[in-house]
Amino acid sequence: MPAKNVDAGGGGLAEGMRNALVIGGLGFLGGNLSQALLDRQAQVTILAPSVKRHERSADDLDKQGAAILEGDIRDATVMVRAVKDQDVIFNLAGHSGTLRSMEDPWTDLDVNCRGNLVLLETVRTENPSAKVVFAGSRLQYGRPVSLPVHEEQPMAPLCIHAVHKIAAEQYFSLYHRLYGLRTTVLRITNPYGPGQPAERSGYGIVNRFIHLALAGQPLPIYGDGSQIRDYLFVDDLTAALLQVGCMQVSDGQVYNLGSGEGVRLVDMAKLIIAAAGSGKLQFMPWHPMAERVETGDFVADISKIRRETGWQPRVTIEEGLARTVKACRV
Repeated sequence: MPAKNVDAGGGGLAEGMRNALVIGGLGFLGGNLSQALLDRQAQVTILAPSVKRHERSADDLDKQGAAILEGDIRDATVMVRAVKDQDVIFNLAGHSGTLRSMEDPWTDLDVNCRGNLVLLETVRTENPSAKVVFAGSRLQYGRPVSLPVHEEQPMAPLCIHAVHKIAAEQYFSLYHRLYGLRTTVLRITNPYGPGQPAERSGYGIVNRFIHLALAGQPLPIYGDGSQIRDYLFVDDLTAALLQVGCMQVSDGQVYNLGSGEGVRLVDMAKLIIAAAGSGKLQFMPWHPMAERVETGDFVADISKIRRETGWQPRVTIEEGLARTVKACRV
């Protein structure tokens, strides 16, 4: 019988998650996960390249007992200290953004490939019993051949970022097969929810649109906005991370992680405007590079993670948008 969802909002601590390291634990996804772990009385260590950049979040999490290390995932000396005695390690760090990876492929390569190799080598030599969870991306598939997209569909990436995510995923799979490391990869769809600052505009389209709508600004949409996306509320994403982080059945596995439902971008924008009570649509010609790397419609087949772990999304789009708008107003 499949397990029930691990509650991201509190409750008892799952077996094998007493000590948790969250790499990128001050960012949007990492900050939400760090908070959920603290709510469950875990001993949380956060590794972030710049504490000053996330000063407010760092101060709040520090007051709740998190140990915050400032350092880079590419620094082996820092990583030895970070992974020591950890039960589970979540890597939610990385150089993000489709267009940004095309403009600066070298940084994307260095952070997303070399950084993950440093992590895996450090775990292999210093803490081989730890569980390691990696945040992959739905961009790895490129333009899907059919919907919904299952894990066995071929991957034909359309941007540098996606190529490097595939390479990193292969590193994790290789270290599981050769060295027995307990790794899990989640190919994540479009996440949204409280915790992403307004100035982070290079990725996270829903959060960006919410900030624009609340400021009474237009929401820019390339083309007619008919492109379908699968949007996942951050609490559901966090629950999945907690779920796979404590389950042996997920060792060595790769899972799609989304809502399993598709929504047109223009319809999402209209829902955001309604929830915010302000903003307006602005249709724009495609940015040349954005059009070249556009993946088309995407909806994740999440039957594998449901079947093997018992996780399933719980938050509707309407509820998720309402909660995000409310948090952004504060």
